[in-house]
Parts: sequence; C-alpha cells; structure tokens
Amino acid sequence: QAIGSWARPVSPETVVWLSCCSATGGGIRSKSIPQELIDRYKRGETHAVSALYQLSQVLQFQVELKETVTTGNIPGFYFAFCVVIDGVKYKTGMGINKKEARASAAQLALEDLLPTLDGDSLLPEALDGPPPLPVKESQSTGSEIHPRRTIYERQNPINEHVPQAVRELLSKLIDSYPEVSACRSTVAAFITQSPSGCEVVAIGTGNYNTKESATPNGRVLHDSHAVVTARRSLMRYLYRHLLLFFSKNRSLEEKSMFQQDKNTKLLSLKSNITLHLYMNQMPKGAAQIPSNLRLNPLSISAWEVNNQISLHVTVEGKVFSVFSPTFDQAASRVVSMSASDKITQWQVLGFQGALLSHFTEPIYVSSILVGDVSCCDVRGMEIAVNQRVDGITPRLPMYYCVYRPHISLVPTACPEGGANTNAQWSHGINWSQGDVSLEVVDGLEGKTVEASPFKSGPALASRLCKAAMLSRFNLVAQEASRRDLLATVSYREAKMMAKPYQEAKSVLRSYLAQQGYGSWVAKPPVSDHFSM
Repeated sequence: QAIGSWARPVSPETVVWLSCCSATGGGIRSKSIPQELIDRYKRGETHAVSALYQLSQVLQFQVELKETVTTGNIPGFYFAFCVVIDGVKYKTGMGINKKEARASAAQLALEDLLPTLDGDSLLPEALDGPPPLPVKESQSTGSEIHPRRTIYERQNPINEHVPQAVRELLSKLIDSYPEVSACRSTVAAFITQSPSGCEVVAIGTGNYNTKESATPNGRVLHDSHAVVTARRSLMRYLYRHLLLFFSKNRSLEEKSMFQQDKNTKLLSLKSNITLHLYMNQMPKGAAQIPSNLRLNPLSISAWEVNNQISLHVTVEGKVFSVFSPTFDQAASRVVSMSASDKITQWQVLGFQGALLSHFTEPIYVSSILVGDVSCCDVRGMEIAVNQRVDGITPRLPMYYCVYRPHISLVPTACPEGGANTNAQWSHGINWSQGDVSLEVVDGLEGKTVEASPFKSGPALASRLCKAAMLSRFNLVAQEASRRDLLATVSYREAKMMAKPYQEAKSVLRSYLAQQGYGSWVAKPPVSDHFSM
C-alpha cells in the first residue's frame, strides 16, 4: 500500500506506529497545473477552501486546516485557523466564525502558494526516502488535559451554548410525554451556528439496531443509535431547505440555508452557517478506546490494536471488532457498522449521504462536542475520526476530503442521566426543526411504536426509513426539474447514480482495509431494491 511517498507491506503494528507519527513523508508531486482552476479562483468563482483542496488533489499534496490561537492583541472574540501543507504551516487566518476563519486561512495560503505555480510549470519531484522515525506518544496526564479543555471552553462560547440548547429542546420535547423520559440516556444532536446564534435543528436518541432481517421494502430502520437517528433527522431538515431553495419563490429561497455554485450548480451551506454535532456519550467502537491504552508497538500487542482501533459492528446493541471471533458475518441478523465508524465515514463523504449529494457538495461538521461526564479526554475520537484516514484526501474525487472537526469535551446536556428502568429501554426518539411532534421508535423492531405522538400510518414505518427518504428525494428532484433523477426505478439506482459519492465511498473503504482496520460490512443489497 502507498503511504505518504513510500510503500511497503503494512503490519498491524506498523499501522499503529504510522498513526502516531506527525510527519507524513513526501511532498508535492510533479504534475501539470490546470491554469483554469487558478483562474477561476482569481475571478472569485471558486471558494478559497475549495480551490485549495482541488489543488491538493491535482498536485497530490496533503492539506489540513487546523484550528489555532489568535495572534497579537486582537479585541473581541475570533476564531483562528492555519493551513498546513505537507507539514508546513502557513499564515493564520481569523474570523468571527470558524467558516470565515478557514476561508481567511485558505486565502492567505493561496497568496503564498499560487505565485509558485507559473501556468504550465512543474513543481519539484518529491524526494524518495525512508519512512519517518517513530514518534512516541506524549504521556499526557489528566492534570495536563483538563486545564487545556477548560481554557478552550471559556474561549469558545459554543461549548456552553450547545449543551444548554440541547438540554432545553430535549426537555421541551420529552416533558410533555413522561412515558418516554428514559429515551434521553443516549442523545445526539446537530446544531447550526449563524450570526443569529446557535440552533438545534435535529435530535435523536437510542442505543440499538434492529433484530429483524433485511427487508426489500425500505420501511424498517436498521440502525437506531442516537447519532445515526440524529443524522437521519438532519437529512430531513436538509430536504426541507432544498425545497425552500428550489421553490422558485424569492422570499422562500432566501430562508434556505443553501447557496448555489454558478458553475457546478451544486449547493453548499451559506458562508455564515456552520454545522456542529453534539453527543452525550462517546460513540460505540474505536472512539471508546481506553485512555490508558498507549499506541506504542513496544507496549501493546497487535491483537489489542486490532480490537481497539479497528472497524466495529453492532448487533442488537452489542458491539464487536470486525476481527473478533465472536462476530459471525454469516449470521442471519442484520448488523450495522459502529457509530464511531459511521462518523469517520461522514467526515469524509459528508453527512448528506448519497441521495442528497445529487444536489449538494459534501456537508461536514465543524466541531464534535462530547458531553460525556465519564470521559477525561477525546483521544479515542481523534484516532477514530482523524488518524485512521490520514493521507486519503489526494485519492478522493473533487469536493471530498478529510474534514477535520474540532473535537472537545463539553458540559453534558443530560445531567440527570435518564436510567433505563422500564420497557422503554430499546426505544428512541427523533425530531427535526419543522416537526410538530416527536416520533418514538423501537430500535429492536425498527418501527414506530403504537404510542408514538407521531405515526406515519398503520404500518408504523418511521419517517426516517429509506422509503420516506426516497419520497422526499423524488419531491426535491421534481422541484429542481431533474428528470434524470425522476427516471430512476429504485432507491439503489438513485444512490448509485451519485457517482462521485460512490467513488469516494469505494476509496474510503478500500483505504481502511489497506491500512489494516478491517473490511466494512455492508448490508444485504436487497434492503435497497425498492421503489415508490
């Protein structure tokens, strides 16, 4: 496998060693520079961040946008980011929100980078050399971790505002239905941040996936874990805003969170809007790596490595490493990839999914906020979401990248816990902005319960199921006058037509397997072979 600018067979120990190395090796490879790409940026037709990532794909260099600290005596509250290209840091950009700061950092980096790209000139060929020397992981103690976290929480008001907003919304939704109070034990939510403040737009709870077999009608929810439920609720919210944008009504269009690229016709979030993910528990899987587990091949075995940072699956709420002998892929029960692995995938492919990618660029979250009182650090999340996919960006198609969110611990939104003491233990709720009432789903059955405030019909299919998503997709395709999409005959065909998304997904899964993290377990294709 190719890693950085050198190649050799990779053992599990080497995989862990590589993930701990700060150096990436290699440099910008020799390739012709597409002048049109540069010209489009200079004419203001391409956003600075997009231009930077497009250059990285063409020129095969690794680019990161890292959050840093503001420089100098700057009054007021600002975010700060800097671009890192193959380990080289560029000037710090600042802004009143993270999106503005990223754009500023990208502009500053391009100011330095573009003068070196003289039309058809070639950049120097990277020198081949030995792999970087191992870098031992810093032995951070709890006393070192907590002060840094506290400082960050004080500097960034979103870390206080988000848990409070989630807590208030959850209370508003559940207090009217005390019988579902136990559903609040595992919570995830998506929050938008704009100049007007923070707003919870989608929320989900739950801790199970279905015990039912795969069905060909798209009306059973296979995975009802909190972050998966919240993400599907977010997709419903995105569909609403797509309908606003394609409404052909100026006042409604202005209320949409989307803006359109004049060249590609794809939509993206407006420049003053950022998306954030809150969870009150570390997601199942690699993110739950024990804090005392050191990623040093001299101190732990390859078996421990494989079982801690590998891909994981969940079966009826229980989690297993894909390398575990107790996990049987041939079992008749439906399995789902762990929440940690799904977040890893979404931060590469985008949270919008395949169907929505027909209309939008990848949609990433700027930060992941974990309100888990039992956690002392976010090291596991950093490994799962960021380190496992280091170096994949140059292989991805246009617009896709490893979008590195800022991950931090924040106050919990559910201090009372919400112990599962009754029959609601397998139940979860979902809601997105615009819903009149919440929906209660039995995670083991994959369907709405009889007592749910919202029910779509006597069949009890959830409003989050694939069939419901396909219905919304067709409605948006009709409003957007996309006859090519309306001609699709099945859910699977509509997904497979999103070729850049499918290419990025294939690259990601191959990369994870090549790096030694195991094979992604796909659901039976029969679950996608249905039409409306």
